[in-house]
Formats: sequence, structure tokens, C-alpha cells
Amino acid sequence: MSWQMHVLAGFVRLTRHRRYATARNARAYLAEPKRPAPPPARIRERLSTREVEGFPVHTVEPETPRGDGSTVYLHGGGYVGPIATQHWALVADIAEATGRPVHVPRYGLAPQHTARDAHALLTTLLAELDGPVHLAGDSAGAGLALAAALNAKPTGLTLIAPWLDIALTNPEIPALERRDPWLSAAGLKLCGEVWRGDLVPDDPLVSPLFGDLTALPPTDLYVGSRDIALADCRLLRDRAPAVTLHEEPGAIHDYPLLPFAPECLAARRALLTRIATALG
Repeated sequence: MSWQMHVLAGFVRLTRHRRYATARNARAYLAEPKRPAPPPARIRERLSTREVEGFPVHTVEPETPRGDGSTVYLHGGGYVGPIATQHWALVADIAEATGRPVHVPRYGLAPQHTARDAHALLTTLLAELDGPVHLAGDSAGAGLALAAALNAKPTGLTLIAPWLDIALTNPEIPALERRDPWLSAAGLKLCGEVWRGDLVPDDPLVSPLFGDLTALPPTDLYVGSRDIALADCRLLRDRAPAVTLHEEPGAIHDYPLLPFAPECLAARRALLTRIATALG
């Protein structure tokens, strides 16, 4: 683990950990107004927005288009947090690396919306898109991407630290939680209960780990060893022959989206190359 990752972990523990540290904190986070980050200036002239199933879907065009197909990117945030600056930065990089549009659905967040709303949006959006479609996402968005892929059959998947079991039942999670500077099971479980709505906890729409994983397309999975998502990511690798697990020692949650540390930058370069290759 680099010294930069060590510093980054300390910063995240000070600034982000308390959101999910307890159910009480998570309840307060759920109640906060949703304030999505604006797209960066470098892509605003290439961004358009349309409505699908009542929700905004942004499309970022590449500066130099090449070939057919596109990427759909689903942002993380525990199903309660809006799109953030680091999500937009990765979306912009994917558009440039692939030379194809990137579609960014702003799915409804809990507690105002549930998983059923998000899947209705994704079903319609994916049916509208022409050519090969690569699904990508981070954290909660990665879990949503995998759940959608069980029915939509994209040409490829990129998952960053996905939330795979909404109820966090893996017995290895408590040990991982002690090393995770960001996430805590108590707060996430509350968010997950609200998000799943009337679905049972092991429904693949909210817990894709329990779906039929045998027909997945080629899937790249990125997770750090200091992340409570690691336990279920290993299970996904073991259950799905199409999954390639990239496990980074010492890295924290969502590390390919984060700045500064060499592990973050290397993973970001790798996943951009792999998405571009998958789209051809």
C-alpha cells in the first residue's frame, strides 16, 4: 500500500465514515436534500439530457467519436446519495477513452424511490439504445448495474466495489469492517431496507449475488482489501465464470474513482482501456 493511499484512507475516515457509522446517522443522511454535483465545464458543451420513465438521463458525447455502441454508467452513493464530482470525472474519461457516448441515468434515490423505479428506468433506457452496450458503475450503482445485466444482456460489465447483497449477510463483513475507513454495515443496512421497498432481501433486483450468474458477459470487478464489499466480490468471482477480480491490497472503497494514490490511477487507466477494448 502506498503512503498516498494511507493518507487518503485517513482523510476518508475523518470526512465520510460517520454517514454510515450508525443507523441513526444513516437515517439523517436519508433525510438530507439530494444535491447532485454539476457536470464539469469540460463536458458541458457535449452533454444533453432527456427524460426516461420520469427521470433525467444525461448523455456525454466524446470529443472524437469512433464506432457504434455506448456505455451506461450508474453512480454510487448507497442508493441515497446523488451523483458526485468524481462520478462525472470518470464518465468524462470513459467517453474519451472509448470514443462513444456515455449515458448517465439519474435514477431516483431512497427514501422517495425504490429499486423498482430504478429498474423500470433501466429497462426502458437499455431497450432504446442501439449497438453494443457496456454497463458500468460503482458501489450501489455497480450493484444496480449487475442486477440490470441479469436480464438486459449487455456486451460487457465494469463493476467497482459493487453492493451485491442488500442485507450484508456475509459473515466475513464484520472483520473487514474494522479495516474499512469509509463504510459500516449498520448504516448501510438501513439504507438497503428503504431502497428494496417491497422486495425480499435476496431478490436479485436488489441482491444480484443471488441471481443466475452463469450467463454474465465478460465482467471486470475492482475492489480494495480495506472495503466491506470485498467479501461478496470474492463470492461473485467464485460463482460467475465471466468475472475477473482485480483485488488491490490496502485500497479503500471505490479507489479507482479517487485521486492521488498510484493504485487509484493505475486501476483507472486499466478499466478505461478494458472498456474501450470491450466496445471495439
